Amino acid sequence: MLRFMWGALALFCTGALAAPVENYSIVSNGETVGYVAVSAKGNTLDVDFKIDDNGRGPKHKERLTLGAGGIPVHWSIDGTSLMGGDVHESMNWQTGRQRWTSQADHGDETAAAAKLYVVNDGSPYALYLYAKALLKTKTHRLDVLPRGTLHLEKIGTPTVGEGKAAVALDAYMLSGINMAPDVILLDRHGNLFAVLGEDMIVRKGYESEGPALNALNERLSLERLKTLQAATAHRYEIPVRIRNVRIFDPKLLAMTGPKAVVVYRGAITTVEATDAPVPAGEAVIDGQGASLVAGLHDMHAHISIWDGPLNVAGGVTTVRDMGNNNQTLPKLMDEIDHGELIGPHIIPSGFIEGRSPYSARDGVVADTLEDGLKAVHWYADHGYIQIKIYNSMNPAWVKPLADEAKKLGLRVVGHVPAFTTADQMIEAGYDEITHVNQLMLGWLLKPGEDTRTPLRLTAMTRAADLDLNSEKVRHTIALMKEHDASWDTTISIVEQLMMSRAGEVPENAAAYIDHMPVGVQRYKRRSYVTFKDEAEKERYALAFDKAMQAIALFHREGIRLWPGTDAANGFTLHRELELYVKAGLSPAEVLRIATYDCDAYLKRDQDYGSIERGKRADFFLVNGDPTKDIGTVRKVRLVVKDGVFYAPQEIYQAYGITPFAAPLPLPAETRNAK
Repeated sequence: MLRFMWGALALFCTGALAAPVENYSIVSNGETVGYVAVSAKGNTLDVDFKIDDNGRGPKHKERLTLGAGGIPVHWSIDGTSLMGGDVHESMNWQTGRQRWTSQADHGDETAAAAKLYVVNDGSPYALYLYAKALLKTKTHRLDVLPRGTLHLEKIGTPTVGEGKAAVALDAYMLSGINMAPDVILLDRHGNLFAVLGEDMIVRKGYESEGPALNALNERLSLERLKTLQAATAHRYEIPVRIRNVRIFDPKLLAMTGPKAVVVYRGAITTVEATDAPVPAGEAVIDGQGASLVAGLHDMHAHISIWDGPLNVAGGVTTVRDMGNNNQTLPKLMDEIDHGELIGPHIIPSGFIEGRSPYSARDGVVADTLEDGLKAVHWYADHGYIQIKIYNSMNPAWVKPLADEAKKLGLRVVGHVPAFTTADQMIEAGYDEITHVNQLMLGWLLKPGEDTRTPLRLTAMTRAADLDLNSEKVRHTIALMKEHDASWDTTISIVEQLMMSRAGEVPENAAAYIDHMPVGVQRYKRRSYVTFKDEAEKERYALAFDKAMQAIALFHREGIRLWPGTDAANGFTLHRELELYVKAGLSPAEVLRIATYDCDAYLKRDQDYGSIERGKRADFFLVNGDPTKDIGTVRKVRLVVKDGVFYAPQEIYQAYGITPFAAPLPLPAETRNAK
């Protein structure tokens, strides 16, 4: 998976241009996956940017001219985006007017002087440019085009390296573009050294400092997010009674009448009539007739430290991580479990990829079958529930890997490796197929076609002509029934990739896009693939509709579906649930799948998945009836996770997100009790 925390690159400081060429490496999980190279002539900069990770990545060239204060007066970007979509973006300021056009939008404003423009498809250079402009202001804040405000904050003065190679740095956190801030490291001359994140930008020649920089990023992020936890986690030493709520019962597929729910020491201790007497010594919350639902599950996440609070704010109290950094994920799990950070329960999957030019860099990249078998044992020993196999895996290795995993009590899930089919992987030992397209491609591809490339998306257009009553489809259904295999659909991310149109608000983001920071709003208004004509656009739409029909068919046939997002936050899970309803499932069925059924599958249903006495207090409260309108799950007013109370509005404020519902008043006298 490609992350989106790309940062900046330095060319100039305090008004003077640095060396005519600067080179930076992009590093993911310890391997170089791309570069940024910048050359300068006067105030004109040329930027060459490329990422090639997991068979995809942006590749484009930029030219920009700097004006007063280092703010660009001209900016052009041409190339391709993440999945190969065309990029042609430009911004110009001249004689009092500033104009721009991008995949997302276009604008024309009166501007006596050039305003800082936030690019939609920029290289990592952009973040450095924003930081330099903000450093020239007194408040380190700037209103920007096309909308929004950026803020830069100094957060430390670390040193990287030792001896003569040591570099003294200033660390800054840039907020206002994305949901998570970007951490930028400048040397003491004001030039870029690195931008931290899972895809790290680092000065060429310092790639080996990756582990130290990752540790620094963890420390800086941890400090900020511990502060957020302290400010927003409401803990009570006494029982808390939530009165006047209706509870979703997953066994009855219905809401109860008015109830009261008591929480104490992380557990649900009482569920009774709402008008039952309130014993002395309890805190009381008026639920105002709202609905209480057990915590949602995202069964396909790739979580980072900044994602945790957003999941919780959206009512997502459990995620199944489907591939991550094997050093940082256990630390994150510990920090959440020990109450240091806000975050959902994380159920880890052991990522195993094969070696090829297209390899993804999560987990373990196995050069040999022996490497893969060792990885299986490592994951089992470290408490992982399953292994996940990926695109570049040698298909001949799948059966021995699956056999070994099952001997150790692990499930086997994954992508369908290139040059094989979902049917063959189920026969080799898969318990679950990951992604709608990964399963359907077995019905669509020709022998020898390579799904390590963006073909794994673009070939989905062939589904427009697919007959779901065909023998090949029926054979897959029969195999899945025989092997009790299930389907991790991630239909919401497939919708984003197939149905996004440049300049339009995509349906999958329509309900939340106006609440987001400017960078998120603009990034959503794009095409992820190139359409040669309107007919091809229509084929993508027809193909996506066929994927929805396939989900409906498999549900009717009794194949278990697991809602997942392949994304970073709760917003996309809400859309995943909506799409299940759109495919024909009832809202109540979808709620049951996303709560109780997921926990039963994960073997946690004795403690989680429903609101009953003795279970852990993991639930959220929304206005309205989600068994009639699944969209109400977005309007979360209160979340309780392991007995800790959170007001989503307080979390969203820290991320620059406009809340989705009014806060539910909490008892002030015992808030944040230690």
